[in-house]
Amino acid sequence: MTDATYTPPKVWTWDTENGGRFSKINRPIAGATHEKDLPVGEHPLQLYSLGTPNGVKVTMMLEELLALGRDAEYDAFLINITEGEQFSSGFVALNPNSKIPALLDTETGIRVFESGAILLYLAEKFDAFIPKDLSGRTECYSWLMWQMGSAPYLGGGFGHFYAYAPEKFEYPIDRFSMEVKRQLDVLDRTLANNTYLCGDDYTIADMAVFAWYGSLVIHDLYAASEFLSVASYKNVVRWAQQIDARPAVERGKRVNKIWGPESEQVAERHSAADLD
Repeated sequence: MTDATYTPPKVWTWDTENGGRFSKINRPIAGATHEKDLPVGEHPLQLYSLGTPNGVKVTMMLEELLALGRDAEYDAFLINITEGEQFSSGFVALNPNSKIPALLDTETGIRVFESGAILLYLAEKFDAFIPKDLSGRTECYSWLMWQMGSAPYLGGGFGHFYAYAPEKFEYPIDRFSMEVKRQLDVLDRTLANNTYLCGDDYTIADMAVFAWYGSLVIHDLYAASEFLSVASYKNVVRWAQQIDARPAVERGKRVNKIWGPESEQVAERHSAADLD
């Protein structure tokens, strides 16, 4: 609907022509659309994902665990959300919300969905990248929850209306730009006095926030760097560059990626050799 005088109907109904670029994969109901089992590899950890910011959080963490010497070998299978693969019966059984990423730990039989929950599960299972003391752990939880609550403004709000919506409208772009810049200011003020979000130690909170806001300030997410003046958030840029230079991060960013330069694409990952 493009009419500036649009009045919402008394009862909303789904228009399959609405929604822009992702109109064919978004729907107002849950559940599977087709029967298909998920593949299972040889490692204990089975990841089903795509190299979006939410997917990258988890592959960064897994590669960091491997770099640390933890026994965190994993298989990463591609779930192409543009093709509706997240609505298969196998994936819905793993994640009833039909969103990537989702993880199955075949050692414990535990499924985990929601990227933040997966980071917490891995941090606790392998006792890494999460503070041991109550104060530090709570700070880490707070920043992780901040990211989970804030990123929808960046992705579903700003990103959708600025980059993906079929037409540009000033009000939603202004509204979400204001919120994204406020979030960047929150980060910039925090990082003015901290090496990482929780102090001197790199944690899952940094991984989660970097996947979205690091991509925004140093990798031109949504081609919006100039529009949002991201270079002005100098502390965020410094922090993002520091994380981006980590070898495990470079590896994690390539897993389940099916766009960009061919050298950066690793559609599926089943061993370290797949990234070499």
